[in-house]
Amino acid sequence: MRTVVTCQMAAMVIAALAAVAVPARAVADDVTVFAAASLTNALDRVAAAWTLETGYTAVMSYAGSSALARQIQHGAPADVVILSSVDWMDALEHSGDLRSGTRADILGNTLVLVAHGRDVAPVTLDATLDMVGLLGDGRLSMALVDAVPAGIYGRQALASLGLWDSVAPLVAQSDNVRTALSFVARAEAPLGIVYATDAAVTDNVTVIGTFPADSHAPITYPAAITAQSTSAAAQAFHDYLTSGTARTIWAQFGFSVLH
Repeated sequence: MRTVVTCQMAAMVIAALAAVAVPARAVADDVTVFAAASLTNALDRVAAAWTLETGYTAVMSYAGSSALARQIQHGAPADVVILSSVDWMDALEHSGDLRSGTRADILGNTLVLVAHGRDVAPVTLDATLDMVGLLGDGRLSMALVDAVPAGIYGRQALASLGLWDSVAPLVAQSDNVRTALSFVARAEAPLGIVYATDAAVTDNVTVIGTFPADSHAPITYPAAITAQSTSAAAQAFHDYLTSGTARTIWAQFGFSVLH
């Protein structure tokens, strides 16, 4: 009788351990992705497709590229990082936070001027534009012009066109480009500078001008696996970012595919 009870107890212990072990393996195979806020809608779609194909889960954290890079440098547990800035990815590479050989430039984008509302008349983005007059008593919504890529590109473009000095006192800065977009969408600012892909996700703004490509540095999105990643699925997700399925989704959301 004692032998039977002992065997039953042993079987129960083994079953309990197995029940704990299975979720632990599943969590280890999940991928934590730190990504630029401008990727939100498209990357959510890419991640959902990846999950359907593989059964793994990608956990997303979106923010400005500068904030994400600093978090990783301070030990945040990201497996894959996708930024909208070559410079901030350079910073991660120089600090030893990227897995060697995994960095790749995967996407490009376009910088646009948006206005609140639909069917707003277009403007010509050149040195003759009276942006101060267009703003009236309002503000120009931008991401942080000294730290966040969309803000940096925007400042470069305005400076290149000779508009920055006059409009700088009227800029309202946000910690990421999606927040800058939301201010215009909610009519809290009449104009904003965002990526073309951001403008496409809301019906409350109109693109009234596209900045010349040569007025700012190329808008490039590099992706890489972090040096501290322990996820068994990190490489598979990184590779999926340039798969046929992902390329179709990126194009649908208006990104140019580089890789």
